Amino acid sequence: MENFNVLDLIGGLALFLFGMNIMGAALEKKAGGQLKSLLGKMTDSPIKGFLLGTGVTAIIQSSSATTVMVVGFVNSGIMTLKQSIGVIMGANVGTTVTSWLISLMAVDGAGFMQFFKPSFFVPILAIFGVIVLMFKKEAKSKDTATIILGFATLMTGMTMMSDAVEGLKDVPEFANILTAFSNPVLGVLAGVVVTAVIQSSSASVGILQALSATGAIPFSTAIPVIMGQGIGTTVTALISSAGANKNAKRAAFAHFYFNAISTPILLAAFYGLNAVIGFDFLDDKVDEFWIAVINTVFKLCCVALWMPFTKLLEKIATITIRDKDEKEHYEILDDRLLATPTVAVERCKTVTERMAEISKVAIDGALNLLGNYDKELYERVIEYEKKADRYEDRLGSYLVKVSALELSDNDAAEATKLLHIIGDLERISDYAVNILNSVDEIRDKKLNFSGECQKELEVMVNAVRGVVDLSYEAFNTGSLEKAMLVEPLEQVVDDLKDGLKARHINRLQKGECTIELGFVLSDLLTNLERVSDHCSNIAGLIIEISHKGMDIHKYLKKVKKGENDFNERYAEFSQQYSLETV
Repeated sequence: MENFNVLDLIGGLALFLFGMNIMGAALEKKAGGQLKSLLGKMTDSPIKGFLLGTGVTAIIQSSSATTVMVVGFVNSGIMTLKQSIGVIMGANVGTTVTSWLISLMAVDGAGFMQFFKPSFFVPILAIFGVIVLMFKKEAKSKDTATIILGFATLMTGMTMMSDAVEGLKDVPEFANILTAFSNPVLGVLAGVVVTAVIQSSSASVGILQALSATGAIPFSTAIPVIMGQGIGTTVTALISSAGANKNAKRAAFAHFYFNAISTPILLAAFYGLNAVIGFDFLDDKVDEFWIAVINTVFKLCCVALWMPFTKLLEKIATITIRDKDEKEHYEILDDRLLATPTVAVERCKTVTERMAEISKVAIDGALNLLGNYDKELYERVIEYEKKADRYEDRLGSYLVKVSALELSDNDAAEATKLLHIIGDLERISDYAVNILNSVDEIRDKKLNFSGECQKELEVMVNAVRGVVDLSYEAFNTGSLEKAMLVEPLEQVVDDLKDGLKARHINRLQKGECTIELGFVLSDLLTNLERVSDHCSNIAGLIIEISHKGMDIHKYLKKVKKGENDFNERYAEFSQQYSLETV
């Protein structure tokens, strides 16, 4: 045992796990745009779901992270249980990428192949990564450097572990322990326990690859241990599903059953064939390369076994978590998505779009009530305003959590934009209720605007509708062109407010209107004008982001000085919403 260094083994394991963690996080951050694109192409096809799961997991190199992400998607309503099954299958295959990277340790160092040995290229990668990290300021370059350093750290840890355990090859006790794991049941249990503890099948396979450097691990030990690792990795998803809705729990159990049922079937099939044919290689020793091969073949066999029976897997998961056992509830946002910041930001955008629709329906309903009272519509506006408040509370808290994460520049800008926009959306719904208060006052006091005043008010209401439509379309589509139209129309709304007040004073002086009606009209005009102000804020944020964080107030000053086509658009809107036609 004198050649076995426990401290080197522990230190190597620590570096290996740390390197895997920082490399995976950096890869996930770097691939944010691709993740969004992949999610956008999701379909009900198990094959396409499988390819999606394989791709995402190959990018972030963690099947546990992918399946936890899937549980969060199902819980949030982004993904159905049926869609999740194909992705889960792909995640199991995608996680084998790490084992293939580690298998480079087994490359023969002779001749040209020495350039592929970690001992040759890892120091070069580490130096390059450090230089980029120290001297490059761009976030993308730093992310790339972090990926490189993470990989270098991972491989350094693997080398330390392999060197630390190399002396065990001559220790009889160690050989006896490994022989015990040649028993299929014990081997599977060992794989389950180790992977469940460290919650990463990639790390568990990596540890097995490090131990294979002793030259003492036969195929008969490696095969059942790797099969058990597939079951152990499901623990993370099962834990993450606690407190989730029934479909999210079903997705976690689908992941569990996929591995837990596959393992005994494939284990029985393999040893059944061995009993009939007699495999000669079982006593041969494995190295890092052959462990990667066994891991990949096993995962592909699991997929082949279940791919024709995805509906059966869905049914088993549904039977496990029955409808009556679960109280229905819907989380518009899920903290599980915080493990994938890019996806969390994208989800916030989707939920904010839903909030925008709620707020728009509220203000449209309030404007409709000015001309034609409807009790049912009145109550709906009240309910929509309350719903908008709930959305703002949940989104605001969630976006604060998201903003505290390590985000790419684009995601950080998007999160900041959404934090401001949800406040504007909530205020718009508040002004919808303020307009209802004016409607109540008109009805309670039996007040009547003059025909001329009603027509003038209708012009301003139509202009406000136009501002609302433009700003909401700009937000939902990201259209800079639509956003640029909001400010000139908002200026027209300001002019209309002043014009209506001046005309009211004129009628008041002629005795054609009352002071009481003037108070109601003034409140209405103020609320309408403030709705357009908040729409201007939304459009301004879209413009600000598109101009890489430029100061929106300086921008507005410039456009109002005619430094673009503001004056031309303003003139067009002034003519379209003119009081002179009344």
